[in-house]
Amino acid sequence: MTYWYEGPLAAFDTETTGVDVETDRIVSAALVVQDAPGARPRVSRWLVNPGVPVPAGATEVHGLTDDHLQRNGRWPAPVMFEIAQLLTEQAAAGRPLVVMNAPFDLTLLDRELRRHRASSLGHWLDATPLRVLDPRVLDKQLDRYRKGRRTLTDLCAHYDVTLAEAHDAAADALAALEVVRAVGRRFAARLERLSPAELHALQTSWHAAQARGLQAWFARSGSPETVDTSWPLRPEMPAAA
Repeated sequence: MTYWYEGPLAAFDTETTGVDVETDRIVSAALVVQDAPGARPRVSRWLVNPGVPVPAGATEVHGLTDDHLQRNGRWPAPVMFEIAQLLTEQAAAGRPLVVMNAPFDLTLLDRELRRHRASSLGHWLDATPLRVLDPRVLDKQLDRYRKGRRTLTDLCAHYDVTLAEAHDAAADALAALEVVRAVGRRFAARLERLSPAELHALQTSWHAAQARGLQAWFARSGSPETVDTSWPLRPEMPAAA
């Protein structure tokens, strides 16, 4: 029997103008599809002219400047259409989609679809839903007492996965995919009997519990920050956003 972590997987990642899913924009994105461990991945890339200035802090992270995006980026509307179309194809093919910190990337994509296509990610996936695998949620649930940060860079180091170019969308997507395969192998006894659909459902509750734990920590620390328990997509943005 071939378990899900040894079978076909896809992975999606974005680079953005910032970290607010309601107001920030996608400047680059990538979808990576790999049919089996070690197989050569098929990569789709998009470079986007977001139509708004890219803050210097964001450029420091991913290296994409206003000038470069204006010269080489495409307008958002056709890009968002193409991304949604390819994600729908992954769902229709029954191929699980790896997304590191899924509520960020998928919610951003949803807001961009609403902004530029008068559509939504849910509309695209109404007939065949995605089966999302989030390495951050999986790792926090399966190795919950391990101390330290759990960024993609940290997870790659922990699971001995090569991250060639951090904050390049394609490199990050491929690394997240490999981390999920590594998580599957390391915790095979707990995961191999679960289907991607079952794991998707479990991650919804796992993420909610993780978010509530973080919210409690913020409360004890006196921080006003709030943590959204929704996974893998946050609720529809307010009408005023």
